[in-house]
Amino acid sequence: MIFGFLKSPPLSPRLHRLKSSVLFNSLTPLELKIVDGLMHERRYLTDEIVFDQGEEGQALYLVTSGKVAISRAKGSAFMVVSELGPGSVFGDMALLDDSPRTAQARAMENCELAVFFRADFLGLMETDAVIGYKISLTLARLVGQRLRDWMGGSPQVEAL
Repeated sequence: MIFGFLKSPPLSPRLHRLKSSVLFNSLTPLELKIVDGLMHERRYLTDEIVFDQGEEGQALYLVTSGKVAISRAKGSAFMVVSELGPGSVFGDMALLDDSPRTAQARAMENCELAVFFRADFLGLMETDAVIGYKISLTLARLVGQRLRDWMGGSPQVEAL
C-alpha cells in the first residue's frame, strides 16, 4: 500500500489505558503520547491515602490498576461514596482550580495511578492548545454530568 506509512501504529498497553479513560478518549495516538509524557506514575498500598479531604488539589488521578475509595467526612468517620477501578478518573477539579479537596481518596487495594499535575496541564494548554481544548471540553462535560446527577440526587457527585 503506497500510503501505509500514514497509518498509526498500534497503541502500547500504557497508551491504550489512557485512550480507554473518558478524559482522554478523544485524543489521537500522537496526542496520547504527548499527554503520556506528562503523566507521573504512583503506586499506593492498601489503605494508603492518596489525598485527604481539605487538602489543596494539585493533580488529577487515573486508576491504571487496583481500586480507590472516595470518601467524605461524616462527623469523625468517613463514608464511602464511590469505588473506582481501572480507567476511572478522580480529582479532576484540581486541573481547573486550587480549591480544597471535597473528599478523601484511599487505596482499597494495592493500586497504580497515573497522575496529571495542574502545572503540566496548564503548560500543555500553552504549548498545544488543541490537546488542552479537547481535555478541557471533556472535563467540562464531566463536571456538567456530575452536576446533573447531583441535581437528581446521586451521592457520587459529592465525591469529587
